[in-house]
Amino acid sequence: MFACVFLMNFQTMLLNSNSIHPITTKLLYWYSNNKRDLPWRDNPEPYSTWLSEIVFQQTRIDQGLDYYVRLKAKYPTVYDLAKADEREVLKVWEGLGYYSRARNLHHTAKTIVDKFDGKFPEKYEDILSLKGVGPYTAAAIASIAFSISVPAIDGNVLRVSSRLFTIKEPIDKRSTWKTIEKQLLDIIDSEHPGDFNQAMMELGSLICKPQNPQCEHCPVSDHCTAYHSGIQNELPVKAKKVAVKNVFYNFLVINNEDKLLITQRKEGIWKEMYQFPLFESDAIYKESEIIKIVEKLSIKPIYAIMGSSEYKHVLSHRKIYAKFWMIKTTKELSGNNAIAIDKKDLVNYPMPRLIRRFLESDEAIQFFM
Repeated sequence: MFACVFLMNFQTMLLNSNSIHPITTKLLYWYSNNKRDLPWRDNPEPYSTWLSEIVFQQTRIDQGLDYYVRLKAKYPTVYDLAKADEREVLKVWEGLGYYSRARNLHHTAKTIVDKFDGKFPEKYEDILSLKGVGPYTAAAIASIAFSISVPAIDGNVLRVSSRLFTIKEPIDKRSTWKTIEKQLLDIIDSEHPGDFNQAMMELGSLICKPQNPQCEHCPVSDHCTAYHSGIQNELPVKAKKVAVKNVFYNFLVINNEDKLLITQRKEGIWKEMYQFPLFESDAIYKESEIIKIVEKLSIKPIYAIMGSSEYKHVLSHRKIYAKFWMIKTTKELSGNNAIAIDKKDLVNYPMPRLIRRFLESDEAIQFFM
């Protein structure tokens, strides 16, 4: 009952306010009735807000929601996250991708504890100084958690704004971003900047989609200049397309009874994650080429070698084609940059989703039997 009365009062306040831009009034009214029920929205305190923003960088809500819930349950406070082992954090993050986000999340938790005495910084500039926090994330946290009137501009907001104001300049140019920022500063609700920013993002996610926007259901279609000109499907414009590179990975899954060799990556997108010994090439190796590698590694004698199916893993800037070469040997396992672990302990090491897909396959299960 209280919630209903509050919602009615909130809606009445919006509709009766003369200080709010008409676009903003309609947008906030729509948001109050249509926003998704998401756990961090119940109590938008800084830690939950920051955690949600990092999880959902480059990740859709439906893909990342379970990860957010698991992270929040395992690390309910910034102190819990700060004192965690990085390998443990990466393990919880495993499968979500863009693992630098997890490393930055852990680093920033330590910074908040050590530099800010466990209290999340309240100034936009201080929030922006945190590792892994860019202008959008800083603005989202500042507006949602601290009611600072600054537009949070992500891909959804860029798309909505380019259509709403018919901005034909490429949205991936800094000058266009500044133009949109200026437009939003003119209409943002200074009393409810967090709701405004979330409403813009929600509109882009639910209504003003990249393809076939649902303009007939849009609360601000009356004000959308692109819609009235019939060019909403032509916007936004992008200046450049990211070149996608094909790469080929050959993993050696070397097994001696109950032991396996794994390595830890020291750089790249999977930094600090674990994997099987890897050989990158211009094409997937043939078995004869793998045998030569095995001979150079001095892991003979081998009594079985099998190639897996080919796996494809698509990232924003590359396509990975991978094959897992399953090798059984009687030689004691060791390596300069590798560690030998018990097969049963493999589950404790954070690994990229590509490798987990292989480990969950029938061919891998049969090999490890």
